[in-house]
Amino acid sequence: MRAIEITQPGGPEVLQLCERQRPSLQPGQVLIKVHAAGVNRPDLLQRAGSYPVPPGASDLPGLEVAGEIVAGHVGDSGWRIGDMVCALVQGGGYAQYCAAQIELCLPIPQGWSPLEAASLPETFFTVWSNVFDRAALAPTETLLVQGGSSGIGVTAIQLAKALGHRVFATAGSDEKCRACEELGADLAINYRTGDFAAAVKDATGGKGVDVILDMVGGAYVPRELACLADDGRLVFIALLGGGKAEVPLGQILLRRLTVTGSTLRPRPVLFKAAIARQLLARVWPLLEDGLIKPVIYRIYALEEAAEAHALMQSSTHIGKVMLKVV
Repeated sequence: MRAIEITQPGGPEVLQLCERQRPSLQPGQVLIKVHAAGVNRPDLLQRAGSYPVPPGASDLPGLEVAGEIVAGHVGDSGWRIGDMVCALVQGGGYAQYCAAQIELCLPIPQGWSPLEAASLPETFFTVWSNVFDRAALAPTETLLVQGGSSGIGVTAIQLAKALGHRVFATAGSDEKCRACEELGADLAINYRTGDFAAAVKDATGGKGVDVILDMVGGAYVPRELACLADDGRLVFIALLGGGKAEVPLGQILLRRLTVTGSTLRPRPVLFKAAIARQLLARVWPLLEDGLIKPVIYRIYALEEAAEAHALMQSSTHIGKVMLKVV
């Protein structure tokens, strides 16, 4: 099969087209003939050598795919050979064939193409796990999404809005802020020209937001704690701004704040399978009803993976960057 491999740690140019054997299947896995794969920040980190591959996972990049089940022991899972699915995978998505745990396969939502469906798993598993499970965003509570125009951001904005929450977002340009508001954000703040903490406090009448989904860390942390409401929760899913921060611990004590975070890739299959069931029950109906729409910025061919990485690294995109395989 044709695949994209990381020849050595480095920039986008280290991604090279290669020939590989189709993946061999472990118990509980199916083989997917890949129609499309999503490009995500963890892929860039893996390419740079700073995101280790979990034991037993493919060394090829790619954490989400959509395509046809062509082999595997489907058992009583409800799936059949020939079914079209999208799936969260531990790696190997940048290829013509990819192994996936059967519990982490989800149906392609009615009305969505395989390419659109391939944009779902990584961001929706991540947002659901961190915003609705870990941070327990409750009815009537508010959410601030840092990096609202990213793949994670457009997912979090649309999902929280579809579930009835008031949503704020930050982005790095006025154009990106407009895009966030068109997707449902009640207010988007250009972090290059405005103070997001002051803007959020003003928009909430001084209360602050209940949950913040953050991919930045670093110097953002004190301002984020300042604009949390009492009993608020700050959730980290990446540290693009650095892994160290000065934390006003007194504020955590006095206002009962929670600081937490997680990474999805190393978590066990049983944990991810529970998220898949929640997504199927709670989120897939929203997708099929058109309350959440695909936001795809650009599509590249598999052999153009280096260009896709260069685009994502530039942070000029709004929404998802995709690889079309079939």
